[in-house]
Amino acid sequence: MILVNTDYISDKKLEMLGLVKGATIQSKNIGRDITQAFKTLVGGELKAYTEMMNDARAIATKRMVEEAERLGADAVVNIRYASSAVMQGAAEVIVYGTAVKFI
Repeated sequence: MILVNTDYISDKKLEMLGLVKGATIQSKNIGRDITQAFKTLVGGELKAYTEMMNDARAIATKRMVEEAERLGADAVVNIRYASSAVMQGAAEVIVYGTAVKFI
């Protein structure tokens, strides 16, 4: 499966199959949340949250690809990510794009 954030793939003619998306809401456990709160006092990267967001993007992307595969897609173009805080320590990540088939 080819995944790109452009609306084309060089040297390929595309047939649009439709919008596909994937989403997840992730949170860290309370112990990690407390240690990350202390980290904000001294500054620096909140590695547990960076890891959480990376995991969330990977899960959302996997779900989008699975939806595209069910449509018989060869690729997903024009991919976009968005995230939002759902509650303290939890974030939603959504990814969406256009499933396409090569013609």
